[in-house]
Amino acid sequence: MRAFLRAAEATLWEILTTRELLSLAIVSVLFYAFYYPAPYSRQAAVAVPLVVVDADDSALSRAVVRRLDQTEAVRVVAHVPSIAAARVVVEERRAVGMLVLSRGLSSALQTQRPGAGIALVVNASYFVRAETIAKALAEVAAGVARDLGLSRGLRETAVPIKVQALFNTTGGYRDYVFPAVANVILQQTLMFTAARLAAERRRRGHRWGGPAGTLGTWAALVLVGLLAGAFVFGFAYWLQDVPRGGNTVGLLLALPLFAAAVAALGLLLGSVFRNGDDALKLLMPTSVPLVFLAGFAWPLSAMPSWLATLAWLSPATAAMHLFIRFNQMGASLAEAAMPLAVMALLALCYGGAWLWRGSRMPVTPA
Repeated sequence: MRAFLRAAEATLWEILTTRELLSLAIVSVLFYAFYYPAPYSRQAAVAVPLVVVDADDSALSRAVVRRLDQTEAVRVVAHVPSIAAARVVVEERRAVGMLVLSRGLSSALQTQRPGAGIALVVNASYFVRAETIAKALAEVAAGVARDLGLSRGLRETAVPIKVQALFNTTGGYRDYVFPAVANVILQQTLMFTAARLAAERRRRGHRWGGPAGTLGTWAALVLVGLLAGAFVFGFAYWLQDVPRGGNTVGLLLALPLFAAAVAALGLLLGSVFRNGDDALKLLMPTSVPLVFLAGFAWPLSAMPSWLATLAWLSPATAAMHLFIRFNQMGASLAEAAMPLAVMALLALCYGGAWLWRGSRMPVTPA
């Protein structure tokens, strides 16, 4: 027990007193927790510039344009006579899209015959912005059509439907991206710390102290991972007002397994290298692939089976399916049983491999 405590204390002290390790383990977590969600703080697009081509020029088409301009989402910047003229406005970047109301729109709606309609052409490179405009247009068009029916003496029999998001309650980009990317951030910062620590110790000819020293080092890094996770999921999520706290018990069960798997994996990888710089040079480029392999930008079910299976070797993949389910969705333990079992298996396998590897390393002389 004394060797275990000495190793854990020495590891924590080394992290706190080594600039490179302190930057990876603590400073980077603090930085990313506030820097990454900052560009998305407004969440939804507002006052998006749009150019209008009203070929119908009827009371109904003018009502559609007027109501759309009154919404928070859209700002009509110009009325032009043709699609070619609207394209010039878009190419000059005075607008991000065009709204085209075809000739005969009003009569087509009143006689309920096909042949005319509304076209919305938007640059979808920014999908949240395109979705915002499309949603605003759909609501305006539905409102105008409803008013048209009432003016013709038709009864409004449809039941109003209210759409409310369950997990991304704001419908914003930050609340969609940040909870997913936070898992990768927590993994990479802890894994880089563990790998650099192990590699630098190998360079210095450090003696690990046998199984007890190996276990103490691992435990200290697990503690660092637990504190980082508690800071992000507790304080940073609260400060950023990210949906959270759905199943705290499940989160408290999954977080130690995640920290144990990542710390052991980092120590294993770092023990292969002869210095910390080489370890980071190889591991840092893995961050972007791991984001895509985690399954939020593109579902695992749509990936080739071999690639989807390989993705589960990264603890961040299981973390994505655990922390979001527990934190945002309030899933029960039974509903997250599969990723929880994968995380426990990763912690067992990587932890066992590290203990075997560490026990075979040089031992401090008695």
